[in-house]
Parts: sequence; C-alpha cells; structure tokens
Amino acid sequence: MSNPIIYVLAFVAVVVLVQVLARLIFAAGDRNKRVNRRLTMMESGMSREEIFSALVRRPPGARSAGPIAALYDGVERYLRQAGLLMSPARLAAITAGLAAALWLVGLSVATSGAGPSVLVSGAISMVGACVLAVLAVALWVRRLRTARIKKIEEQLPAALDVVNRAVRAGHPVISAVQLAADEMGDPIGSEFGLIVDETTYGVDFKEALANFARRTGSPAGHFFAVSVSIQSETGGNLAEILEGLASVMRGRHSLGKRVRSLASEGRASAVLLSVLPVLLIAVQLMFRPTVYSDKFSDPIFWPVVLLTAVIYLIGWAMVHRIINFKY
Repeated sequence: MSNPIIYVLAFVAVVVLVQVLARLIFAAGDRNKRVNRRLTMMESGMSREEIFSALVRRPPGARSAGPIAALYDGVERYLRQAGLLMSPARLAAITAGLAAALWLVGLSVATSGAGPSVLVSGAISMVGACVLAVLAVALWVRRLRTARIKKIEEQLPAALDVVNRAVRAGHPVISAVQLAADEMGDPIGSEFGLIVDETTYGVDFKEALANFARRTGSPAGHFFAVSVSIQSETGGNLAEILEGLASVMRGRHSLGKRVRSLASEGRASAVLLSVLPVLLIAVQLMFRPTVYSDKFSDPIFWPVVLLTAVIYLIGWAMVHRIINFKY
C-alpha cells in the first residue's frame, strides 16, 4: 500500500531536483554573460548602497561572537569567495531539499515489506542521501571558489597595470582603482569597485584593501593589499611597487600552472581516492541499507567502522599534504 505513495513522492522529488539543477545551470550561464556585475547593477538603477549591500551583505567588521556565529561567518565568507550571493541558511535549505529528493528516490528502491525493517532501512537511506547531498554541494561550491580565485589571480596583474598607468599619469590611488574597476570584467572589476565604494562610505583605504583580500581569498590579493598598505605607511614610488608586484604575480601564476600540470595526475588520483569511498558507501547506504543494518548486531562491526574511518582520515591528510605545494 505504501509503495505507490513512495513512487509518487519519488517522481515529485525527481521533478523538483531537475528544476533546481536547471535553475542553477541557467544562473551560471547568466553570470558568465555579465562582464561586470557591479556595473550591470548600476546601469539597472540601483544605488551604490544597494549594490554594496547586495554584493557584500555585511558591513566590514560586523561579526558576531560565539562559535556558531563564527562558523556562520566562515561559511558566508567561503560562499562570497565562490561568487555566490546566497546566505548559508539558503545553501543549507538547498542541501536539505536535495537530500530529501535523493532520499525519496532511494526509499522507493530500498524499502520492501513492512514493519520495523522499513523504518530502519528508511533511516539508513536518509543518512546516505544526506551524505551524497552534502558531498555534491560541497564539491560544487569548492569548484566555483577555485575557479573564481584562479580568475582573480589571472586578472589582477592586468588590473595593476591599469592602476600603475593611472598613477603615473597623476591620478590619485582611489581614482586609479576606479579606472581599473570600470575597465576590467568580473570578478576583479566588481571587487575593485567595492574597494572604491568602501572608501566612499568612510572606510580607511588600508582596511578596504584588507577587506578585498578577505573577500576574494586570493593570495595575490593579499600581496597587493599588504604591499600598498606598507607603501602608504613608509612611502616610496607606488608606480614602481605596482609594476614589480604585477611582474611577480605573473611569474607566480606561471609557476603555479607549471606545478599544477606536473602534479595533475597525482591530484586526479587523490580526488578519486578521497571521494570514491565516501560516494560508494553513501550510494550503498541509500539504495541497499540492509547490507549494513544486518551487521549492526555483529560485535566486530562498529570497531571495524571506527578503524576504517581513522585510517581513511589519516590517508586523506597524507595525500592532501603530498599534492599541495607551497610556491
């Protein structure tokens, strides 16, 4: 009697999942078509205050206290570095919806019969669906963040060249940054525009640069913020500093590409070895939960699970250190 209801719910879940995925794909296409998100917002009639609120969402330095608030701020900053303008609460809702859709699909396959076994199978299937949903969303956000930081590090030397030429022509630093914001595309164009907006609202230029480095999560952005901050305190030729910094960034980016190409095979193996075990276990939990529930009463089952988890974490840490180079 319950199987037809489960099939109907599974069908509805699949339809909702397809709509969510289609919306995300079309939204990504729209983002790629926009050259400079901040300028597009300004052309639509939004004020600078509204644009700043939409792109930053929190005033600089407005951070709550407590571990939960710190975790929320960290997730929010991570999403901002990925170029996503959603809140952590909305991301959690999307993850929960995806998990529910996967759970209903798995439940239609996993359940058979009635009674307590159905409840146990449903609970185990829910765990597998949650693991799959969290893994999929985490990999998606991580991929967006990596791509955005890579794009920023590719654009930053050209943006510094624009600032350098403007400074040599006699423009103030803020005016030079504004020129780079108008000339460059996303993401560096919008980020430089936010630096100008923050200084317009009364934030110190050094603090605006620090906020820029924090928002982007880019090491190159951090180098730029520190260099200009030191120059503003100690003096010196800013044009020469920017020229040298752009040259160093280009060399570092070229070296990074060479290192990543040499380590590409190891990185692919590391991703496969890290994700595949969790993926296989989660899929089996979702579609064949009895494979594990039948072993719950075995006294050796849980010690083996704990030992396997510890070995997996140790192996993941070792592989992570092997494939991540400092340069």
